[in-house]
Amino acid sequence: MAEAVSISKSSGSPIQKSSRVFFIINKYAGTGFEQKVEGRIIDSCSRLNIEATIEYTQGRGHATELAQLASAQGFERVFVMGGDGTVNEAAQGLVHTTAALGILPAGSGNGLARHLSIPLKIGSALHLLEDCQVISMDTLIVNGHRSVNVSGIGFDAHIASRFGAGGKRGLAGYTKLVLTEFLQYREFEVLATLDDQTSTHQTFILALANSSQFGNNARVAPFASVCDGVMDVCFVRKVPFTQAIPFIARMFTGRIDNSRFVEIRKAREFKAQLLHPLPFHIDGEPYPAAKEINAMVDPGSLRMIVPKSASNI
Repeated sequence: MAEAVSISKSSGSPIQKSSRVFFIINKYAGTGFEQKVEGRIIDSCSRLNIEATIEYTQGRGHATELAQLASAQGFERVFVMGGDGTVNEAAQGLVHTTAALGILPAGSGNGLARHLSIPLKIGSALHLLEDCQVISMDTLIVNGHRSVNVSGIGFDAHIASRFGAGGKRGLAGYTKLVLTEFLQYREFEVLATLDDQTSTHQTFILALANSSQFGNNARVAPFASVCDGVMDVCFVRKVPFTQAIPFIARMFTGRIDNSRFVEIRKAREFKAQLLHPLPFHIDGEPYPAAKEINAMVDPGSLRMIVPKSASNI
């Protein structure tokens, strides 16, 4: 049974629905959980006269159940504390509802949070309880699964599979794994259909980007928007090892689109046919190999809480 903490503070009048916030916490996201976080959430909510309900995830898929429960109980705001995988799960429970999703970043990469300009420190992120705007954000449906950030096939999916199988969490562990696997992984051929245009590509990474980055500011689609009704389809060739450092620098400075190894196109619908089954990932979470990938945009399907200062998202 999930742990639950409920607090309320009012001055004689009942708390209104808008002053109730549901928190979903994944203790195992990123590099670890500090118990004092719960206290900081409670203190912030108490100061703002907000009733907080806190639930902890118990396994894969539980964040979806908790988000659905929050929506069914009439909560208008649901905050999730975790990485992109946990954010994805919570989003699945809130798409096409009136509840808005907020993020308290606690993952290894925090790709969507970074794209949305959400502060990475818990204290700063909690300011979204009182100072925010709500946007209608696109989501993607990839082989029947919901994606909110970046999904795809190829080298990144291979790394996601290996990383999820027990690699050391955090940027250092991820970087070590990438360097170890890079030399062995080969390009693959894909027959790609973007809306009504079909073409053949040799690619190393095929990213379907709703937002701009995988995480840690590694931007594969620098000009992607979560509100434009299209996905950025990114074909990335294998870069010669001698040019890897300049290429990585381009990725982390948002200039990858200028590389001769990268082609970025926009589409509402996408289909990829492969010669052999390859694993794919949804927002960094690995899925079994498939020979065909079908993706489409679900425009404005998720209400999202972001800073008032956020722009170009």
